Amino acid sequence: MDAIYSATALRDHPREVKRAAQERLVRITENGKGAYVFCSEEVFQQQIDDAVERALYVQRAEAAIDAGRRAFEAGDYIEGIDAARQAVAKRRVPRG
Repeated sequence: MDAIYSATALRDHPREVKRAAQERLVRITENGKGAYVFCSEEVFQQQIDDAVERALYVQRAEAAIDAGRRAFEAGDYIEGIDAARQAVAKRRVPRG
């Protein structure tokens, strides 16, 4: 969870705010409302990396859903447990 400090705390206790910013995002408020976000370079880079990973995950999920829809529209699907078992058995690679 992000730390929250007032602008006054930043002015009066900068060392404490900077210490918190080395570990996570620090939200700075003015008049009780969010005004700024403060963090170390390392935390900033981690936030960017996390955002990129989330965006790539969403992109892969959307691509998989689109591929599934196209396959369904093309009739490339299996109905029923028995048909599914047969399809799996056909694809199963013999061990040995």
